[in-house]
Amino acid sequence: MNDREHASEAPTRGDRVGELGYAAMDRVHSEFEELLRRAAGAKRQNWVEILGAIDSHLREHFEAEDRWMQETDFPPRDCHMDEHAAVLRSCGEVLALARLGNLEPAPRFIIELRRWFPPHAHHLDSALAAWLCKRQYGGKPVVIHRFKAENRPC
Repeated sequence: MNDREHASEAPTRGDRVGELGYAAMDRVHSEFEELLRRAAGAKRQNWVEILGAIDSHLREHFEAEDRWMQETDFPPRDCHMDEHAAVLRSCGEVLALARLGNLEPAPRFIIELRRWFPPHAHHLDSALAAWLCKRQYGGKPVVIHRFKAENRPC
């Protein structure tokens, strides 16, 4: 089995796993999900470009979330920020290898990012979104997702 066979694991447009009810975070997550979709169809000659875009996005994305956590004294910020740092280290390593012509790790890295993001958003980012909304609006965010007929839970 090769990495291209896992392309279907990327979130679909209807999944919106990063939509958590805090608008600034939701926008950043939407941009990340779009980059993951682009990476799923990347050709060999585009890996350096797409990895560079992902690396740049993740640095800005995580800097914003880390800043929100620090500015608001978000209690479990250390674990969350440590996870961001680990992803950035991995991304930097894969990008450096790609720039040297070693593209072998790139598809696998994208697959792992796709696997990593939904639980990260569900557990860590949703807690941060709830924290930020509670502080700013006095309550938890409400997000309504519409399911496609074939994806309905019942």
